[in-house]
Amino acid sequence: MPTQKQKDTAIFICQLLSNLYQPIYLFRYDSRLKVIYILAGTNEDISILIDEQGNWNFEL
Repeated sequence: MPTQKQKDTAIFICQLLSNLYQPIYLFRYDSRLKVIYILAGTNEDISILIDEQGNWNFEL
C-alpha cells in the first residue's frame, strides 16, 4: 500500500499535470519497489517516481 505522503504527492503531481494540460498515460504503484510511477506528457516524455517519503524525481 502507498504511504499517505505518497498519496498526497501523487494527487499534487496529477493536479499539476492536469493544470498544465498534460495527459497522464500511466499511474502505477510498484509494491516490490514501493514507489508510485507516473508517465505523462503529450509525447509520453514525463516520467515521475514518488518514493515512500513522498519525494518525487523526474526519470530520464
